[in-house]
Amino acid sequence: MRIGIVNDRPLAVEALRRAVALRPEHHVIWVARHGGEAVQLCAKTTPDLVLMDLIMPEMDGVEATRRIMASTPCAILIVTASVGANSRRAFEAMGYGALDAVDTPGLGSADPERSAAPLLTKIETAGRMLNHERGVRRLERHPNARRQLTASDRLVAIGASAGGPAAVATVLRGLPKDFPAAIVVIQHVDAQFAAGMATWLGQQTALTVRVAVEGDRLAPSTVLLAGTNNHLVLKGADRVGYDEEPSEYTYRPSVDVFFQSVSHHWPGEAVGVLLTGMGRDGAVGLRALRNQGHRTIAQDEASSVVYGMPKAAARLQAAVDILPVDRIAPQLLEIVTCAK
Repeated sequence: MRIGIVNDRPLAVEALRRAVALRPEHHVIWVARHGGEAVQLCAKTTPDLVLMDLIMPEMDGVEATRRIMASTPCAILIVTASVGANSRRAFEAMGYGALDAVDTPGLGSADPERSAAPLLTKIETAGRMLNHERGVRRLERHPNARRQLTASDRLVAIGASAGGPAAVATVLRGLPKDFPAAIVVIQHVDAQFAAGMATWLGQQTALTVRVAVEGDRLAPSTVLLAGTNNHLVLKGADRVGYDEEPSEYTYRPSVDVFFQSVSHHWPGEAVGVLLTGMGRDGAVGLRALRNQGHRTIAQDEASSVVYGMPKAAARLQAAVDILPVDRIAPQLLEIVTCAK
């Protein structure tokens, strides 16, 4: 994988160079000292992956991510000294399309492989996402099965990846505090950032937002966010939990796994929503929901930061509705309240 590094600290750049060098299939093609320089270098030589710092002079990583994704989109991984101390900025960058975030590895570690392991794992995951972006198979069109929601047992299942935090916030912001359905969000984000993201989302909406824990019961007006690197699944009629399997999935937690568990176990009515993201996670699961007669929505291309996952869903004819992100909340209100 061809990698660009954006960091103004020489020691951090050297640590990243050494980490990348541990995998011969990866190599650094350029280094930028700040976000503005990264935007220019991406325009000249777009890498497969950018390792983007957050705090830099002249232009920070949030603005650089926004500009790169708008002009020469590519995979971006936030790599900074302390993601925990800069979680708000990290979520902003992810809202503009960054895939994930990880702390910069140490330079003087006695075990370089161990120190670099979290970063290398994120790089490998990004590589698999890029591979999954290619070659989505087009299936035969199936009947457009719609059915009206009943007055109880309503669930909205939302999946998102790159660009997801901002898109999820837009959807939740448009729903009232007495929204008469349970909501579950599967966002591709590392477990260590889930609690911070739940807090951040809670500041954007009148709904209650918290990280899902094993055995949580679904409830109206409450948003449960997947919070571990295992898959969140529906266990029984109205409770969620975590499962390591399928272990081979690139995406952890996986939108497909949750959507499919809903199609198998949810006794009431569901709405599946697939938002911006790289790759195709969620497309097959959304189709499974539609095949069960549930309403399904995919974000449109114009409002998606990365039109990967919704595009895959559109190609599979998995979505009943394809909508701009700012029209998804009004549509959910119309769908969920129509049975009252």
